[in-house]
Amino acid sequence: MDRAEKRELVTGLNDAFSNAGSVVVAHYAGITVAQMNDLRSKMRAAGGTVKVAKNRLAKIALQGTESEKIIDLFKGQTLIAYSEDPIAAPKVASDFAKGNDKLVILGGAMGATSLNADGVKALATLPSLDELRAKLVGMIATPATRIAQIVNAPAASVARVIGAYARKDEAA
Repeated sequence: MDRAEKRELVTGLNDAFSNAGSVVVAHYAGITVAQMNDLRSKMRAAGGTVKVAKNRLAKIALQGTESEKIIDLFKGQTLIAYSEDPIAAPKVASDFAKGNDKLVILGGAMGATSLNADGVKALATLPSLDELRAKLVGMIATPATRIAQIVNAPAASVARVIGAYARKDEAA
């Protein structure tokens, strides 16, 4: 890798760290290429990215970002998983680590907050933004439908009473 490629990689990683909702750092020693491709495809499907970069370049890219506190995690064979959704990257990485003991989560960051491995796993248990939005819409929609039913109930009752009187008059 020549200097221009390194500079481009550092700039790309710096942008990624700056715009990411969360960053996860993990050791990946012993993971096969097929398993790494599986992790990448799962992360891509969730809206995240997995990158393997030299630790020195990743440390340079972290400088000046909110996630700068996690520089100490970059030792050994590390990979970086990040996403704009703060829950997506930790969730996919934790789920993958449960099925593959060779992926060891070291920690990460969510904005300016640095997380240890337990913090990343705790973040992974939270519902995603889409799930929270769906719950919120459900909570808002339920009272609205009840109000509509209550408002329509008197009109429907009046219509039934008038219909009953009309049938009674026709029968008589």
